[in-house]
Amino acid sequence: MAPKVPESVLKKQATQAKIAEQAKQASYEAKQKKRQDKKDAIANAEKYAAEYKAAEDAAIANRREAKVKGGFYVPPMPKLALVIRIRGTIGVSPKAKKIMQLFRLRQIHNATFVKLNEATIRMLRLIEPYVTYGYPSRGTVEKLIYKRGFGKLNKQRIPIADNSVIEEGVGEFGVKCCADLIHEIYTVGPNFKQANNFLWPFKLTSPRGGFSNKTKLVHFLEGGEAGNRGEEINKLVKRMI
Repeated sequence: MAPKVPESVLKKQATQAKIAEQAKQASYEAKQKKRQDKKDAIANAEKYAAEYKAAEDAAIANRREAKVKGGFYVPPMPKLALVIRIRGTIGVSPKAKKIMQLFRLRQIHNATFVKLNEATIRMLRLIEPYVTYGYPSRGTVEKLIYKRGFGKLNKQRIPIADNSVIEEGVGEFGVKCCADLIHEIYTVGPNFKQANNFLWPFKLTSPRGGFSNKTKLVHFLEGGEAGNRGEEINKLVKRMI
């Protein structure tokens, strides 16, 4: 006759079997979710690529039409700016210091995205001697997020190495992958504020070739480095990544 198994051992075995079954089910569900998230991310990326191409084709068609009619095509005002701090803290007025804190530009060579409106344009003009800014292309936005992108989770700086980081940070706003984040930032979508606040300020390096000490304080239009440089910001970012 086989020895009787104690009641406590039977309970322990049942509990362990239940835990193992739950872990197996959770693992299966996680794999299914990961597979579905990957499909959604690919579908979103394709949808955004078609949207970007349609916008580019429309701009080309408008330019051609204006040329045929002997006029000029004026593109809409940019909605997004990339601001880079190029000067330290010495000699910064309290007002300019406060504006740079609002833009999260606390260190030299920090960069952040700013939504352009009447108020932010006025603020940018006040801090022009200490920063340079311009209108980033989609390629520049992608490079910054892919190469220098860090998210803010629980007030900690976490590298964006996986879509799960983005989903945890801003998933509730419909931004679940890199394609969503880039689209939200580049098009200045309805959840731009949340997406931009999730991104930690980019920490760029000193540009290859450096800034000239003689022209660093001079406005870009006068041959210097400071102030609005329009689409030339993309060339500068390329040297600083």
